[in-house]
Amino acid sequence: MATRVTRAPATLTAFVLHRYDWSESSLILDLFTREQGRLGVIAKGAKRPYSQLRSVLLPFQRIQVSLGRAPKTDSTGEPTSEVQTLRAAEWAGGSAMLTGAALFSGFYLNELLMKLLARSDAHPALFDIYAGTLSALGGNDEAALRAFEVSLLKEIGLLPDLSLVTLTQEAVRGEQRYALLAEAGVAAPRATDPALPGSVLIGLQAALEHGSVPALQQACALALPELKAALRGLLHYHLGSPVLRTRQVMLDVQALDR
Repeated sequence: MATRVTRAPATLTAFVLHRYDWSESSLILDLFTREQGRLGVIAKGAKRPYSQLRSVLLPFQRIQVSLGRAPKTDSTGEPTSEVQTLRAAEWAGGSAMLTGAALFSGFYLNELLMKLLARSDAHPALFDIYAGTLSALGGNDEAALRAFEVSLLKEIGLLPDLSLVTLTQEAVRGEQRYALLAEAGVAAPRATDPALPGSVLIGLQAALEHGSVPALQQACALALPELKAALRGLLHYHLGSPVLRTRQVMLDVQALDR
C-alpha cells in the first residue's frame, strides 16, 4: 500500500495588520504576506500565558509563518473559508517597535491595507514598500505616508498615469497646475480642487516607474499640503468613508493635548 506524502506547509513572510479575540485562548489575525497577500488566520492558544506566540504576533514586526492546509474551494475555485490555521510563527528581524506619532501612522497604513486590499491577492512590491515605510516612520513621516498612499493606489489600479491628462492623454506640463480626481483622473482644477504643480506629478510618475521609494518620497515632499488633500479625496472616494478610524483617534488625541 502506497504511503501518502503530506506536503509541508509553505513558510510565508508576513506582518500582522490586526488581531481579534476569537476565544479565551486564541486569536484571529489579519496578516499581510508577501507571497499570498492578505490572509485570515487562526492562532490557537496564542493568548495563553506561556505561549511563545504572544511575543511574536505583534504589529509592525516582520515574521515568518507556517500555515495549515489551504481552505477548500468550491466548483468555481473560490475558497469556501477565508481562515487558515497558524502552525508556527517566528520573528524575522526588523526595526524597533513604533512609538508616539509613528505608531498612529503605522496603524493608519494597516487600516488602508485592510480596507483596500482584497484577500489572497499578492502584491509583493507593495509588501516591500510597506516594510520600507515602517522603517522610515519617525523621520519625515509625512512624505513617507504620502509615498505609501501613492504606491498603494497604483498597485491596486486606482491611480492614473500622472504624466498625462487623463481625458485627452496630452502630456502634463510642468508649469501648469492640475487636480487629481477620483472620477476624472488628472484634470484641470476646479475652484474647490487642491491643485498640484505639473512638475510634481511628472516627478511622481517618474519615481513610480523607476520603482525607487526614496525618490518617490522626495517627489512627495515638494508639495505635501496639496498632495495630502488630493490623495485624501481620492482615498475617501474609493473607501466610501469620510474619516478612517485611525485618523479619528489621532484627531481625538491631538484635541486632548491642546
